[in-house]
Amino acid sequence: MNSLSKVFAAIIAVLLLYMFPTTQAAERQDDLSQMVVYNSLTQFVDAVRTKGYLTPIMYEDFITEMNATGGTYQVEMEHLHKKYHPEYSDPANPNTFEDKFSVYYDGFYTEKLMNVLFPDNNEPKDSDDRKYKFNVGDFFTVTVKNTNRTISSVLRDFLTGSNRGDGTTIAVPYGGMILNEDY
Repeated sequence: MNSLSKVFAAIIAVLLLYMFPTTQAAERQDDLSQMVVYNSLTQFVDAVRTKGYLTPIMYEDFITEMNATGGTYQVEMEHLHKKYHPEYSDPANPNTFEDKFSVYYDGFYTEKLMNVLFPDNNEPKDSDDRKYKFNVGDFFTVTVKNTNRTISSVLRDFLTGSNRGDGTTIAVPYGGMILNEDY
């Protein structure tokens, strides 16, 4: 009985002296990574919103800043293009215009934006054909999620004896309305 309690006390001491501080340090690293990702994301999206366009150089700089954390990330972009539709009581008769418009948005997503930024041809990165252009009033949103399991998620799963699966610890959405057309 006495030896069993000593073994149990030793296990508890190891957990408290080594595993807890290691887990806390790993969680702080995740917090720092999330702050770097959030800072990079806000600068990137705000630059796009202010300029009214997105270039391959802007996108690559954004990815490079995030990769400095040592993680890998999935970036999802969304462009909602604002459109107006006039309201008619009889759509076949233009004289029945009701003096109002419906607003709706066409959605364009990561694949469409990437096809403009990185086409199959060999145009230079600063070419105007590789600029993805927005209009004032459009919305641009970016969501970033980590795709790798961080050290803190591995340690947490080890200590709790579970497996949370995907290990997403960083998920940051940010976006807003396009403010300018500077092209």
